[in-house]
Amino acid sequence: MLRLYDYADSGNGYKVRLLLHQLGQPFELIEVDILRGETRSEEFLRMNPNGRVPLLALEDGRYLAESDAILFYLAEGTPLLPDERLERAQVLQWMFFEQYNHEPNIATARFWLRHFDPPDEQRRVLLEQKRAAGHAALSVMEAHLRARPFFVGGRYSIADIALYAYTHVADQGGFHLGGYPALRAWLERVRGQPGHVPMDAPAAP
Repeated sequence: MLRLYDYADSGNGYKVRLLLHQLGQPFELIEVDILRGETRSEEFLRMNPNGRVPLLALEDGRYLAESDAILFYLAEGTPLLPDERLERAQVLQWMFFEQYNHEPNIATARFWLRHFDPPDEQRRVLLEQKRAAGHAALSVMEAHLRARPFFVGGRYSIADIALYAYTHVADQGGFHLGGYPALRAWLERVRGQPGHVPMDAPAAP
């Protein structure tokens, strides 16, 4: 059975949990507390020298890190990863966008507000910078979704999963989505997909 090392409040981990549920793939969830430094233990660093979750342990004993790489691996041969060459590249395009433009801003702001004391002046300045960059990313998504139901090929894919994970909890980072009607409609479409589970769902699909 697959084993997923994860932290419950991680949107990056939720991407993988959501996909596993939607594929009906059984897995064992192993909770790793990042706030207590458990990803920096010798045992964990032997599995992933980068010291991050999520981490997927395959049945053959090998490990795969980085949430979007895990999505790509698990979705191979399923309808959630297109066969057509350009569409596959477009899926990667949006997944790279998520990791470079979206997650570093929206997820970081959310993490700061949920896990740290009220910000001091320096942190407030950084938080506003994160919010500005996060809204820029949300605006790109809004413009793209005005003319299409999903991000690639008119159908649900792992590009949507990657972007949904932190967008659907963006309010927890101070991002209000009232000005993004196409984005909000897309969130509802993703929630309506077969096998969808909330972020706090148990491991068994």
